[in-house]
Amino acid sequence: MRNTLEKQTLETPRLILRQWRESDVAHFAEMNADRKVMQYFPETLSHEESTHLVERYQQHFDEYGFGLWAVEVKDQAEFIGFIGLAVPQFTAYFTPCVEICWRLAAPYWNQGIATEGAQATLDFGFNHCNLKEVVGFTVPANVASRRVMEKIGMSYIDNFDHPAIPGDAPLSRHVLYRITKAERDAFKAG
Repeated sequence: MRNTLEKQTLETPRLILRQWRESDVAHFAEMNADRKVMQYFPETLSHEESTHLVERYQQHFDEYGFGLWAVEVKDQAEFIGFIGLAVPQFTAYFTPCVEICWRLAAPYWNQGIATEGAQATLDFGFNHCNLKEVVGFTVPANVASRRVMEKIGMSYIDNFDHPAIPGDAPLSRHVLYRITKAERDAFKAG
């Protein structure tokens, strides 16, 4: 799945989705330590874990030509989280696949930022990376993320138990959404 595209920067009316900077790490670690932001994850993350994640995100760009971009709000905030595409590192009946992901600092929720960035991300994935489909998943209770998936044209497909989370854990059960390039084109048309 190696992609030879250069590391891209995406721009929307309000956002810049860009490569990570050293200065992003402290803000990212602060966001990952916020229980509200991490409520649908098994636990919050330490500064060291957040630093390691940024390194993994940069390696993902090198390997695939796409990844999780750092997000900034034009003329307002240099770092508010990430939005992008990732290849999950677990095995499930729908893998291998490409997943659309986002995580934003709580002050930036409910402003349409995830939707705006996710739309640009889907367009990039389908039009520049030639992806055939993109999936998204979260826990059933994460209504906000499910709503974003629906706003960008994704359809609910199935429930599954996330293989990286123990089966008896409350966050093990996930919902799976999907969109194909043809579905995205039809959704945008109208």
